[in-house]
Amino acid sequence: MSHLAYDGTALVGRQLQRARRNPGLLVITQVMPLTLLLFFGYVFGNSVSLPGGADYRTYIVPGLFATTAAGGLVTGMLQAAVDTGRGVTERFRALPISRAAVPLGHAVADVLLFAAGLVPLAAVGYAVGWRNDGGPAATAGALGLLLLLRFTSAWLGVHLGMVVGNEETAGQLASTTFVLQLLSNAYVPTHGMPGWLRAVVEWNPLSAYVTAVRDLTGSAPAGLDDAAGAAWPMTHPVAAALCWSAVLLAVFVPLAIRRSARGRG
Repeated sequence: MSHLAYDGTALVGRQLQRARRNPGLLVITQVMPLTLLLFFGYVFGNSVSLPGGADYRTYIVPGLFATTAAGGLVTGMLQAAVDTGRGVTERFRALPISRAAVPLGHAVADVLLFAAGLVPLAAVGYAVGWRNDGGPAATAGALGLLLLLRFTSAWLGVHLGMVVGNEETAGQLASTTFVLQLLSNAYVPTHGMPGWLRAVVEWNPLSAYVTAVRDLTGSAPAGLDDAAGAAWPMTHPVAAALCWSAVLLAVFVPLAIRRSARGRG
C-alpha cells in the first residue's frame, strides 16, 4: 500500500503539472461550468417558472454542480486516451511502479482540480441567486457526494480512454456524454415527463446525485424531484447516489487497473 501511495502521489503531481500546461483542460474544468451557470441563471432563470413559485436559479445551480462533477468522465477519458495514444501509458507500464498508480493518479488529480473549480462555481451560484440553506453537516455531505461523483466518473473515463486509445475518437465520444446530462433532472424536473421518459431519467445515476445535492443544500422545491410516483432514487437520493458509486467503482476500478497493466488489445 505504501508503494501505491508513493507512486500514486508522484503521478498525481504529474497530472497537476500537466493541467497547468493544458489550457483546453482548464477551459473544460473551470470556465465552461461558469459559462453554463451564467447562461442558465440569467437566460433561462428569467423565463422558466416552476410549480409552486419555486425559483429556477435555486433549482438549477445544484444540478450544474452535479453535472460539472460528472465531467470527470470527459476529462478522465480525454487524458487517458492521449497518454495511451502517444505511448505514455506503455512507458509507465515498463517502469517498476504499482499498476494501480496510473489510473489512480488520473482520478485523484481530477478530483483536486474539480474541488478548486467548485469554489468560483459556488460563488457565481450565489451571485445568480442560489442559497445554501443546509446546515454544516448537510453541506459537508453535499460536498462529499460531489467529490465522490467526480472520483467515480473519473475512473469510468480513464478506463474508456485507455480502451479507446485515440484522442480524436475520445473527443468525439466525449461530445455524446452530454446526452447523459439531458436525460437527468439537472435542468428540468421529472414530474411532467411521459411515464417511460420519467423512469429513464429518474434511474439515471446522475439524477440521484442532483437530487441529493438539492436536498442537502435545501434547494429542492417540494413536489418536483420527489413528486408522487417518483422512483426509489428520487425518494432516497443520498442512499441511491452512494449505491451507484459503489457499483460503478466496483466495476471500473478493477477494469481500469487491469487495462493499465496489460495495455491495449
